[in-house]
Amino acid sequence: MKAIILMFDSLNRHMLAPYADTFVDAPNFARLAAKAVTFDNFYAGSMPCMPARREMHTGRYNFLHRSWGPLEPFDDSMPELLKRAGVHTHLASDHPHYWEDGGATYHTRYSTWEFFRGQEGDPWKGVVGNDGGAASPYGAMKRQDAINRTYMATEAEHSQTLTVDAGLHFLETNADADRWLLQIELFDPHEPFFTHQRYKDRYPHDYDGPAFDWPPYQKVLEPKEQVEHARYEYAALVSMCDRSLGRVLDFMDERAMWDDTLLIVNTDHGFLLGEHGWWAKSVMPWFNELVHLPMFLWDPRTGGRDQRRGALAQTIDIAPTVLRYFGLEPTPDMQGHDLATTEGHEGALFGIHGGHVNVTDGRYVYMRAAKDQDNGPLEEFTLMPTHMRTRFSVAELRAWEPAEPFTFTKGLRTMRMPASPTWMNPWRHGTLLFDLHRDPAQEAPIVDDDVELRMIELLRRLMVAADAPAGQFERLGIPREGEVTREHLLIREQRERATAVAVPLPAGETFQAEPLLRTPLLELLRINGAKDVLAQEAPALVQSELLAAPAPMSLLDLARLGYVPAAVLRRIDEQFGLLPVTPVASSD
Repeated sequence: MKAIILMFDSLNRHMLAPYADTFVDAPNFARLAAKAVTFDNFYAGSMPCMPARREMHTGRYNFLHRSWGPLEPFDDSMPELLKRAGVHTHLASDHPHYWEDGGATYHTRYSTWEFFRGQEGDPWKGVVGNDGGAASPYGAMKRQDAINRTYMATEAEHSQTLTVDAGLHFLETNADADRWLLQIELFDPHEPFFTHQRYKDRYPHDYDGPAFDWPPYQKVLEPKEQVEHARYEYAALVSMCDRSLGRVLDFMDERAMWDDTLLIVNTDHGFLLGEHGWWAKSVMPWFNELVHLPMFLWDPRTGGRDQRRGALAQTIDIAPTVLRYFGLEPTPDMQGHDLATTEGHEGALFGIHGGHVNVTDGRYVYMRAAKDQDNGPLEEFTLMPTHMRTRFSVAELRAWEPAEPFTFTKGLRTMRMPASPTWMNPWRHGTLLFDLHRDPAQEAPIVDDDVELRMIELLRRLMVAADAPAGQFERLGIPREGEVTREHLLIREQRERATAVAVPLPAGETFQAEPLLRTPLLELLRINGAKDVLAQEAPALVQSELLAAPAPMSLLDLARLGYVPAAVLRRIDEQFGLLPVTPVASSD
């Protein structure tokens, strides 16, 4: 018994031929679909990167209890369970988050592992004098990434290529052995979309704007040509990923591995490339482009080839599937199903810690926002207090207190502390309901009290099954026990705000007073008349948001995060165009 997991990051289902009529050149994904079962209703669960990988290990949701963080001492890890049962597990990856504070306990669950450096500003090659002066962590990452790329001058040196090389070396070494799992995990096509010229040449287009293969996690403000260029850059990287997939399929063909080797090809989430007026992920609602995932399974137990599976499935199903394939039973804490069966889920939860808590039954998608603007209460429950790239601060840890054990913590009490505030607040986007049968692109959220009541009940039932903290029910304004009634509806109450925030921003070149819109807020308030305009059009900025805004943040920055609706920004821009741009005299 052998198994291969080929995992990508940020792979868009709607840009692959097995799922859509697409301009992306990726023939090996079509070749894979002819050899495997293609899942039509496969959803993400906990997001983004490391929360999704925690689900792959544990077979259960984690976003209701914890933000980005390591595996916990009480977590059941599928690769580790296999290792204990005598199955050799090997990880080959260029995913940099495994080697940061918030991912440091994942790779050590495998029997062996190897890592290839250089992705997404990975602090890899040291060039003194090129790491200072960056205005933000994002700027520092971009600077480091530019350095890293100089060390991957050829496709053979690209970390994706080296990772697949390593995976194929493992296969060459162990193809005749038995009882092993190989996980080839590629960071691509995650941003930045770094490829070599032969992949870019597949997508000829006219573009003379700035280099742009690393979109921000914000609303789209760039002109149409720049958005199209980014989509081509992403497509080029998907084509490179497709070649990597083809190399694995070629090896399986050449060595006749299909009779005794499980193959899973999956991803953690998608990536917005201008859809819904947004770039990237995490800071906006989790639209289907982000969570409705490509998933392919070849399972020698069932022999399903060139088949489609419509049952509702999720990332939490991967661990039980692999364990059962090797003759092991999933642990009692695992919530997923073995994908060898046709059994699907009644509903699928998905989301990010502190964001919308979402549920789908396969037809409707219900995105439940916080009931109140403070998005609370929101807490972290952990025994591994690290964030993505940092440890929890001393100030954060001062507030912790022991929590009662959850059903899955094996009797352990975790640390419980308030979650650190972020700029991601689902209340601002409102509660949303989509009918995928009538509106598969999720362009027109609906108001239907009866459907909302039914989806709230499904949401509650799944949250209870996941032993969600009491604070999550309070934050969302739904009861953990008792009857769900019309007093728990939120769509109508939040619809006006949700509609306003969902409108895409106008193109940047149409602004009348762009320099003022890009001026840091604290400086902007010293411009004659600017504060009066803000007090009239966006009073919350003057009264509340401004107090928490980082000093360099501008009005346009806030708009790109959804804090200033497009219509309000347009009115402010028109009035700013009439202002004399004269700083207010200092009161000193």
